[in-house]
Amino acid sequence: MGTDPIGARIAGVWRGSELENAPRVTHPTGHDALDRELPGGGWPEGSLSEVLHDAVGIGEVKMLAGVLAHAAKDDRLIAWIDPPHLPYAPALAQAGVPLSRCLVVRPASQEDGLWAAEQTLRSGACGALLFWPERRARTTDYAWMRRLQMAAEAGRSVAVLFRSTAAAALATPAHLRVALALEAGEVKVRIPKRRGPPLTTPVPLHVVDRPRVAVVAAAVGGARLRVAHAARHR
Repeated sequence: MGTDPIGARIAGVWRGSELENAPRVTHPTGHDALDRELPGGGWPEGSLSEVLHDAVGIGEVKMLAGVLAHAAKDDRLIAWIDPPHLPYAPALAQAGVPLSRCLVVRPASQEDGLWAAEQTLRSGACGALLFWPERRARTTDYAWMRRLQMAAEAGRSVAVLFRSTAAAALATPAHLRVALALEAGEVKVRIPKRRGPPLTTPVPLHVVDRPRVAVVAAAVGGARLRVAHAARHR
């Protein structure tokens, strides 16, 4: 008998020591160095993922702008659940994200936000959902995150939770966990969890060309984001 591991001789078997390259639907971020480190060459569809960061506005949303543009194709919805600030419309338009497909949801509580996120993902109309679940609570229940994972799979949606770096010590059902940090004036990305070995060597995340944003801002004109309020029927 050969000495090769059985998994190496069976098509479709993935080993945890290797970056998964199985055929999955992914959306490129547009950041080549990052995409090379993501299984399938992009952000996963039909799966829950996490972005860990402490500082707000260091590129955590900008990193996903290309993903949102791809996910919005076929008129699918881009949902924002309880973001710390309203998304910056000119930057979204520059990235090719249709503002008419963006919906910002303001829940009254974390429970309402989790419920809204699950219903939105299961609807099948949502291409991507971005959720800040810990703005109204200290942590997020694992069982609820598992429900969001299953809802994302059922709805074939990109589902992203934005959490603090303290969550790195907690278990997660997310298949992908990315951590952002500002180091020496530059944003660095690490991947502590993916389908493959963790990426501990940081990848620099480069910002967009700011002069173009002003041009797009003029082009956007009166375009506005839709804002809704969510509450469960008790």
